[in-house]
Amino acid sequence: MKIFLADEPNDPFLRYSLALEYLKLEKDKEALEILEKLMSESPDYLPTYYIIGNHYQKINQPDKAIDAYEKGIIIAQIQKNMRTLRELKDALGNLMF
Repeated sequence: MKIFLADEPNDPFLRYSLALEYLKLEKDKEALEILEKLMSESPDYLPTYYIIGNHYQKINQPDKAIDAYEKGIIIAQIQKNMRTLRELKDALGNLMF
């Protein structure tokens, strides 16, 4: 993955994929750095919001999880991505109740 990123360092899909690999390897700090940077530099890359919200829940940062889910919901609505919108709303609802 890092080889591909060397050629395309700003590709959101590649950065997201690398973060997922880090999560699988339980390298949470590295994954979180990538995901947070991805949210700020590629805010329209919708898959980021669910996974980072989920990760914030895992590391007991519910306020950050709520914020990520809410931002993702707005973007999903703008992009008219109903499936992801539903997933983000469900995740937010489960967190808040």
